[in-house]
Amino acid sequence: MDDTHTAGATRLARGTPLTSAIDTSDASAWTGLDLAVRELARTRPSALPDHAWATGRRLHWPWDAPLPTLNLSRRAPDGPALALTLCHPDGRIREAALRRAAGLPASDLLPLLPLVAIRCADWAEPVREPARDLLRTALPGVGPDTIVVLAPVVLRVAGRRHGEAARTLLEATLREGPAPVLETALVHDDRATRRLAHRIAVERRHFSPERFARTAAADPDVVIQDVCADGAVAGVGPETGDEVLLPLLRSPHSRVRAAGVTALRRAGRPARAEAFLTDRSALVRACARYVLRRYDIDPAPLYRALCAGGSVPPAAPLGLAECGARDDAAVLWGLTDHPHPGVRARAVAGLRVLDAADWARLVPLLDDPAPGVVRETVTALVPSTDRLPRAELTARLGTEHPRHVRVGAFRLLVAHGGPELREIAWTLIDDAEPKLRANSLSLLRN
Repeated sequence: MDDTHTAGATRLARGTPLTSAIDTSDASAWTGLDLAVRELARTRPSALPDHAWATGRRLHWPWDAPLPTLNLSRRAPDGPALALTLCHPDGRIREAALRRAAGLPASDLLPLLPLVAIRCADWAEPVREPARDLLRTALPGVGPDTIVVLAPVVLRVAGRRHGEAARTLLEATLREGPAPVLETALVHDDRATRRLAHRIAVERRHFSPERFARTAAADPDVVIQDVCADGAVAGVGPETGDEVLLPLLRSPHSRVRAAGVTALRRAGRPARAEAFLTDRSALVRACARYVLRRYDIDPAPLYRALCAGGSVPPAAPLGLAECGARDDAAVLWGLTDHPHPGVRARAVAGLRVLDAADWARLVPLLDDPAPGVVRETVTALVPSTDRLPRAELTARLGTEHPRHVRVGAFRLLVAHGGPELREIAWTLIDDAEPKLRANSLSLLRN
C-alpha cells in the first residue's frame, strides 16, 4: 500500500476534512484511499472508529488523545467519518453509509460523490445498487467543479468488473447535461476524461466542423485527433470552405492529414489530392490515391511522371511502387543513383515493395554516404543474406568505413548467422562505436 494513501486515510480518521486529507484532484488518491482504509482496518483496527451508528450503538474514537464519544445513531456523521465508512471493509457499514449519504443536502453530498462512484463498482450487490441509485440522482445537479473531480474517478474504476454502470451514468450526464459541464471535461488534465468528452462533443455536434478541424490539427492526443477529425469530416460537403479543410490538410499529424485528404472526395475536389500523392506518410498517400480513383483518375501515371521529372519528390518512387506494376522496377533502379538521398532511399524501399530487389545490384549501395539509403538497403537484403558474400560484409566492419556502413554490415552478418559470427562479435565488444559494442555484447549473451 502506498504510504501516501495510508497517510491520507490516517488523517481522515483523525478528523481532517476530506479536501485536506487527500489530493481530491487526483483520481488515484480516491481509489488509494478506498484501499488504504481497508488496509488500516486489517493491520491497525484501532486506527479506525467503531462506526456504531450503523447498528445503533455508540461510536468511540480510540486515538492517542481520546476524543469524545459520539452517538451517531441520533445524527449523521461528519464528512471525514462518512468518507471512512464509505470505504469500510464491512459491506453492511458501507451500505449504511450510502443510506446516510442519500439523506445529506447536496452541498454535503457532492464532495463524497467520487467515493459513491467507487461503490458503484462494489463487489456486494446491496452496496453497489444503492450507490448507483444515489449517483443517478445526484449527477443531473452537478456542476463543472464536481465533474472535474468525479469524472476521472469514474473512468478509473470503469475497468472493474461492475464499473461500467457508473461510466454509463457519467456519459449520460455529459451527453444530456448543460454545456459548461461538457466544456470543463473537454479541457480536463485527465486524458481519459478528455477523450470521453470529445467523443460526446462529436455526438452532440457541440462544435462547428471548423472547431473540430482546428482541434484535430493541434491536439497532441492521437485518439482526440481521430475523434475530432471524424467530427470535422462529417460536416464536409460540396459547399465546405477551406476553413475546415486547411487545418486538416496542414496538420503535422499524418492521421489528421489523411482524414483531410479523404474529405476532399466529399468536397468534390480531387485535384487537391494530387499534392498528397508524395506525402511522407504512407497512410496519406493511400488516401490520396483512393480519392483520385473515386473520380476515375489512375494515380500510377501521375507517379511515373513525377519520377521522370527533373525534381523528383522523395516519396514519389515509393508511391509508384505502392500502386504500380512490376515493370516500374526499371524506373526505380534508375533512381538508385539520384543525387537526392531521400529519393535513393525510397527507390530502394520501392524495389522491396515490388519484390524486385536484386541483391547483387543492391550490395554496392551498402557504401552509400547517406545512412537512410544504407538502412533501406540492409532491410531489402535481409531476405537474401544466405547469398551475400560474407567476406565483403566482414570487410565493411573496418574502422575506415562510416558508422552507418559498419552497423548495417553487422546487421546483415547477424541475419546470416553461422559459426564465425561469435568470433566476429568478440572482436567488436571493445569497439569505439557504442551500437556495435551493445549489439555484440547482446549477441554473445544470448
